[in-house]
Amino acid sequence: MNILIVGNMGYVGPVVVQHLRRVRPHDTLIGLDIGYFAHCLMGAGMWPECYLDQQFIGDIRHIRPEWLEGVDAIVNLAAISNDPMGNRFEEATFGTNYKAAVELAQKAKRAGVRSYVYASSCSVYGCAEEGAKREASQLDPLTAYARSKVEAEKELLPLADPDYRVTCLRFATACGMSDRLRLDLVVNDFVAGALTQKKIVVLSDGTPWRPLINVKDMARAIEWAIERKPESGGNGLIVNVGSNEWNCQVRDLATAVADIIPGVDVSINTNAQPDKRSYRVNYDLFQQLAPKHQPQSDLKSTIWELKEGLERAGFRDPNYRQSQYMRLTVLNGHLERGLLTERLDWSFRKG
Repeated sequence: MNILIVGNMGYVGPVVVQHLRRVRPHDTLIGLDIGYFAHCLMGAGMWPECYLDQQFIGDIRHIRPEWLEGVDAIVNLAAISNDPMGNRFEEATFGTNYKAAVELAQKAKRAGVRSYVYASSCSVYGCAEEGAKREASQLDPLTAYARSKVEAEKELLPLADPDYRVTCLRFATACGMSDRLRLDLVVNDFVAGALTQKKIVVLSDGTPWRPLINVKDMARAIEWAIERKPESGGNGLIVNVGSNEWNCQVRDLATAVADIIPGVDVSINTNAQPDKRSYRVNYDLFQQLAPKHQPQSDLKSTIWELKEGLERAGFRDPNYRQSQYMRLTVLNGHLERGLLTERLDWSFRKG
């Protein structure tokens, strides 16, 4: 099988590529990425793309026919991937996460691709205080990022038919170690703060709920989605991906990190305005459809994994929130150097 992983040079991509190489050693793995974060490596002993058979550098918003030739399955991880970036670059967020995702799926179908896997997000549930949300629950996207995911799902699902499976994976909030680590994610940020500053600062009042998933378990879910059969959810499927045991309040995440890393002070802003982005999610459908690909990591093991990975990389930067491990900081740096336009096109390339 020939598998195209789009957005493979982000946080999740290296983990997905290494997992697929391990479990599908005879497949041809192809990467496609615009390269915003290609240099943002954390303790990697080798370039993660060495696990691929081929790497294209290009923009999902400008798909070339040759990128789809002979491809059997597509994994679309490409996204302007968090709320601060979505708010700062709203046009590019909708252009990448929504319009380009749909256009890629349409072109892939015409090119004979059989399976399209789209990385969506549980953030589509927004403010959901009453109970854990299921796939049919009302959506309340509060940010440009979440809205872009909702719009993409709406147009992707109708493309599915017996010859073209479409799977939208609504992932919980990612965490865990990667060769291109992000520290603008809640658990990763807390571990970095605990190691470098001996403190964890919770900017909210600590009460918001966040479902979590380790990036390694995201890769396992993607493995399942690539070749799932129609009897596992139909030709077109939207499914929450995570674990019912990983619905956590932010204050409890901070406490869990402090329990593992000694001497850490936890500061919670009890006077902060409530964070409306609070939701619990039900993952029963995923458990039913993919019993052999359920999450294997838990919060404690993920914190240990991050601690050991950061220590192994010699990470000691107390100002990490201004570093290359914060995605908005990287994009702003590209802009300041004149490398990117406001639409997040490379200024030195055409298409």
